[in-house]
Amino acid sequence: MTFHKYQGTGNDFVIIDDRAEQFDTTDHARVAFLCNRRFGIGADGLMLLRNRAGYDFEMVYFNADGHPSSMCGNGGRCLVAFAKFLGIITNKAHFVAVDGPHEARVEADGTVRLKMIDVAAAQPAGVGEHDVFLHTGSPHHIHFLDPEEGHTLADFDVYGHGHDIRYDQAYDPAGTNVNFVEVPADPTHPWPVRTYERGVEAETLSCGTGVTAVALAASMRGAVSPVQLQAAGGLLEVSFEKHPDGRFTEVWLSGPAVRVFEGNI
Repeated sequence: MTFHKYQGTGNDFVIIDDRAEQFDTTDHARVAFLCNRRFGIGADGLMLLRNRAGYDFEMVYFNADGHPSSMCGNGGRCLVAFAKFLGIITNKAHFVAVDGPHEARVEADGTVRLKMIDVAAAQPAGVGEHDVFLHTGSPHHIHFLDPEEGHTLADFDVYGHGHDIRYDQAYDPAGTNVNFVEVPADPTHPWPVRTYERGVEAETLSCGTGVTAVALAASMRGAVSPVQLQAAGGLLEVSFEKHPDGRFTEVWLSGPAVRVFEGNI
């Protein structure tokens, strides 16, 4: 089997051209093996590119644990770059994912811009006063670090706190992704973010739907579109239109999507 490896700000993926639909999507153990960093190829997730009538392609996404998952923003951007590499698209894409149709554009400098779903107003997370919840194609809990507690993202226990919130009763049974945010002194500066991802069950270097959720939540704390987000793996940007009722439309996630290598396994 031929595979391709892509990464978007350190969020890395195994991608397979499965337009012939030969990959068994029910073989979760196989997906987990391919994503395993010690025994397989290694990735935060695996994607299949498939044909879909009425669209340029279909995105089929699996978490590193081998199971199908909700939308992955960086994965979607990487799959768009892969479609361009295959010659399926030129600079614009119209594809479908688990959360519905998406548009995307590939800029001259290689930046991939992905239109996300419309997002409902932020909700109190019910876990703490500095916490909110948003669904940006995937569920995201956002925790803003309290400066009075003396924590910075550099010394914060992302795994420990992220694991606890991910499995909190408030999110039974599916769980949630968890983002920790350091509020910059100037809201026009990049917002530092670290993310614990369900399905990977660890911190990842970046999460596209996560930084999207953070950018929208940051709009309640002085941020104005477009918002730059500093993930551990690099810089991403989110633009949006915010409505008086708190809803968000025209949500676009932008950043690099890099082809690393291809191989056979």
